[in-house]
Amino acid sequence: MKPRAWLYGAGITLVVAASGGASVSCGGANAKFASVKAGEMPENETWIGVYYNPVYGYLHLIEQDTNIVGRWKRTDASHWGELSGTADGNVVQFTWKEHAYGALGPSSESHGSGVFVYKAGKGKEAPELDGQYSLENSDSVGQWHCVKQVGQKADINSINGDNPQDTAPAAGDKWN
Repeated sequence: MKPRAWLYGAGITLVVAASGGASVSCGGANAKFASVKAGEMPENETWIGVYYNPVYGYLHLIEQDTNIVGRWKRTDASHWGELSGTADGNVVQFTWKEHAYGALGPSSESHGSGVFVYKAGKGKEAPELDGQYSLENSDSVGQWHCVKQVGQKADINSINGDNPQDTAPAAGDKWN
């Protein structure tokens, strides 16, 4: 192989490697996530509901206009978050923000993008969301698996920036 051809081939290899290789995407969205092909939403199922994850707590999802929006509060009550995205059959692609309770400044908020795939439960099992998320400007991908809480009504207004640790003293308490 001639040196010039070899350098050209090495240059192309570096460009492809730097760009993350072949572009794999979720229906044309974020290439960070595994290739996900939208399918039909399972019969008699809806995105609306409450979903549970042992770390991220209860995720409340509702439909608002043409978007899926939601909020969650971590089980350790350290953070709360919100997401918004669009659904295509059984796949929703979203952007998210998570806020740290009691924190100020740039480290008080993180944000990124993600994808959920809605999967109907088999038999008596509850439906599930298989999800992935990533911080903005990061190539790392995390898993976000949730189980739908049958019979619970979604209430995104129940989750907000009010610190759950801040409680007023009981009536009759006095400073000494």
